[in-house]
Amino acid sequence: MSVSDTLFHTRVRSSSTQLFWVGLALVVLGIAAIAFPVLSTLAAALFVGWTFLISGVLFLVGAFSVHGTGPFFAALLTSLLSIAAGLFLVFNPFAGAYGLTVFLAVLFLVQGVFEIVFGFEMRPHPGWVWMLLSGAASVVLALVIAAGLPTISLIALGILLGINFLSTGLGYIFVSRSLR
Repeated sequence: MSVSDTLFHTRVRSSSTQLFWVGLALVVLGIAAIAFPVLSTLAAALFVGWTFLISGVLFLVGAFSVHGTGPFFAALLTSLLSIAAGLFLVFNPFAGAYGLTVFLAVLFLVQGVFEIVFGFEMRPHPGWVWMLLSGAASVVLALVIAAGLPTISLIALGILLGINFLSTGLGYIFVSRSLR
């Protein structure tokens, strides 16, 4: 065992109580997001909108410190697009949720295809079937999302966020319990 392993494990072990409480909070948030998927989808769309809006304003301020005509206009265009996307999401969160859901479906599809190809490339090494199954699950999820559009856009982000919070929270709780 290396020195860094020992230091890392000591630090994690000393923060097991905090990991437990963070995990418990994430589990509660996850359950709430799954129980109220429309509300959590709306919250996600608004969060992304405000993030784009604030970052766009910061990019805009930063654009005026960029030297050179080409780089200045590129920075200016990037900032204005971020502001526009942010304003759209903040003032049209349900339409924004639709756009984010479509993006998520495309992301899952691309990820799934990549994992399937990677799984076949890994064959006959151990674990290749799991990569193949993971890729197939991502493609199926993408197709389910795409088939349910536009209605599914009202709940998809909320449910996926809830599942993520729930699984992360449970992971933190189990890790914290195993360290005692």
